[in-house]
Amino acid sequence: MTDDRWRSPLGSRYASPAMQRLWGEPHRIGLWRRVWLSLAESERELGLDIPEAALAEMRAHLDDADLATAAEYERRFRHDVMAHVHHFGDQAPTARPFLHLGATSAFVTDNADLLVMRAGLRLILGRLLKVLDALGAFAERHAGEPCLAYTHFQPAQLTTVGKRATLWMQDFAADVEETCHRIDTMKLRGCKGTTGTQASFLELFRGDHAKVRELDRLVAERLGFSQTWAVTGQTYTRKADSAVLDLLSGVAQSASKMAGDLRLLQHEGELLEPFESEQIGSSAMAYKRNPMRAERINGLARFVMSLQANTAQTAASQWLERTLDDSANRRLTLPEAFLATDAVLILVENIADGIEVRPEVIRRHVAVQMPFMATERWLMLGVSAGGDRQALHEVVRRHSLAVAEAVARGEANDLMERLGADPAFGKLPAGALKAELDPSRYTGRAREQVAEFLGEYARPLAARARPLAVTPDAAEVRV
Repeated sequence: MTDDRWRSPLGSRYASPAMQRLWGEPHRIGLWRRVWLSLAESERELGLDIPEAALAEMRAHLDDADLATAAEYERRFRHDVMAHVHHFGDQAPTARPFLHLGATSAFVTDNADLLVMRAGLRLILGRLLKVLDALGAFAERHAGEPCLAYTHFQPAQLTTVGKRATLWMQDFAADVEETCHRIDTMKLRGCKGTTGTQASFLELFRGDHAKVRELDRLVAERLGFSQTWAVTGQTYTRKADSAVLDLLSGVAQSASKMAGDLRLLQHEGELLEPFESEQIGSSAMAYKRNPMRAERINGLARFVMSLQANTAQTAASQWLERTLDDSANRRLTLPEAFLATDAVLILVENIADGIEVRPEVIRRHVAVQMPFMATERWLMLGVSAGGDRQALHEVVRRHSLAVAEAVARGEANDLMERLGADPAFGKLPAGALKAELDPSRYTGRAREQVAEFLGEYARPLAARARPLAVTPDAAEVRV
């Protein structure tokens, strides 16, 4: 039977299967059950009379929840967590009396959400590292290729193709640092009770504060966390979600900046995103080769950045120990932010792996502008030959403006010829002006900066970050 319901394009077109599985219902419910198991195991370790058989039954049913059965319970109870408590109890009947013992709904949902987000960040980190690897190889290959640099999208001094790529890399490297920080410092909600006072757990352990504190630590340890939030209300502070969205928004910003640059450079014909042999650029204009991947990055990145404001507003609007206006919002915002960021990085990696460089076009553009860029050196040559600096400056200015007008009309740049014929520069040796037109003399330390950036910063950073990352599988690019 055909499913005629709307499906999010993040699932059907853009995000990877790996990221979709992380946020999928089966995985989420499997985490709920692991959170319940960690609680029961820790409570038993601290002396509660929970039989080992109950734990064994729970362990045997961590990943076989029947979502249809749970949905039936939810239709009756109008409560998703209690629906799964009952369904889990059906499958693990010996554990039924001990499931969710002392806990509130946020114990299971918040802790599981944090587990998913940490796993999602590790996948995002893996994608960021692949982007750095691809851009690093590209920067190294083109470290010394002179090209026009632009300020205000107007030709400025020269840079190199590789140096420009390190600007994109530096943004992504900052994202790598922030992602590592978020993974390293992420805290579990832990066992804090209904309003965060741990009153229910204190009652379970007959007023033993030390055991209640140890319960919080043991649950976190079993779930792979070294620390929990020191205090919470019913939920962990939603500033934690906002901080994660700050990070994802930052990744989107980096990607969008790179994509915007590539769109400009593709218009100039200097760098082009990959284009497959049978790819169609336009349904009407068969000759077109549109920057569709870069445009999609910009569109998806804009969506991610818009979600950051959503989590900020959620964090700011929570009342006292908790309200429920965050729940429906978080069900949308958190998964979509991760899926969209995943989709963005798939496209960035694809582009970085296959950027097409057109050196002839780049060199032609450089050649048109080189006489203007050489004027300062020509001025110094004229002074060295005995000329007056201010008078020579006026000569250069007058000829430069005239030639700029001519170039704008499509005429050749003959500034060198005009200056060579001007009496003010007549004392210079023949060929002196032409000798100053070598583009490689105008790129400063660009080549050296590429080598230093890669060797001293980017690659050591990637090596430090790699142990925290999950290496993603190859994902299909849908443009």
